[in-house]
Amino acid sequence: MLDMDQARQDYEQNGVCILRGAFASNWLDLVEEAIDEALQNPGPHAERYGPAGAELFFGDLDMWTRSPLFEKFVRESPAARLAGEIMGSSTSTFLYDQLLVKEPGSQERTPWHQDQPYWAVSGRQVSSIWLPVDEAPSDVALQFVGGSHNWGHAYNPSHFADGTPYVGTGLPELPDIEAERDKYEILAWDVSPGDCLIFQGMVVHGAPGNPKAGRRRVLSTRWLGDDARYRKPQGEVAIPTTQPDLADGAPFTGPLYPMVWRANPA
Repeated sequence: MLDMDQARQDYEQNGVCILRGAFASNWLDLVEEAIDEALQNPGPHAERYGPAGAELFFGDLDMWTRSPLFEKFVRESPAARLAGEIMGSSTSTFLYDQLLVKEPGSQERTPWHQDQPYWAVSGRQVSSIWLPVDEAPSDVALQFVGGSHNWGHAYNPSHFADGTPYVGTGLPELPDIEAERDKYEILAWDVSPGDCLIFQGMVVHGAPGNPKAGRRRVLSTRWLGDDARYRKPQGEVAIPTTQPDLADGAPFTGPLYPMVWRANPA
């Protein structure tokens, strides 16, 4: 049985929690099949990172808009409920999905960053679920700076492909976490298929490369709670990928942002 009380405490304190065995094998099989399809048919936002000829880090977005398998996961899996309960929200609205695949031998890091500065989203009830379908030991899994969601600062995003900073945001540069790891509480876990990490949108996180023998395939789904709002961006922004038909300060609604879970449907 999932210890949701402890997970909520960890999430509030550290900005991240781990839920062991949160997703049954049928959901893992579905996600694995969906990932195989996505790799064979990349979408318009797909990217491969790394030097030419060694592009072993693949990313894609919004697969649910073209894949019935990903849509089924979004609408029917436990993800929406888990995100809502951990965020302390009475609702859980879907923002977007993201696929991250690091093949064996990949040296490309996922740089240290906060998620929310990449997004035109304000609010505290903003989270991601990081679900691997392969074993992800702590030295290749996502790592977090414990408590950094409470720093009270947003930092300028950078492009994963080449590390260049986003333009026009007015945000300061993130401290060099990797160069001064000893200054921070770095949290990491061995994550197995069925386990998931749930983390808040402002927590600082990143991941090493994948020099080992196994693949590291991960589906991240992004969720919004009661207080999340569309924030008209200043400068460059990654998400939403297209201009939404939303007023500044409005909740996310409409076909692209379905409310998937409500605590008390009646």
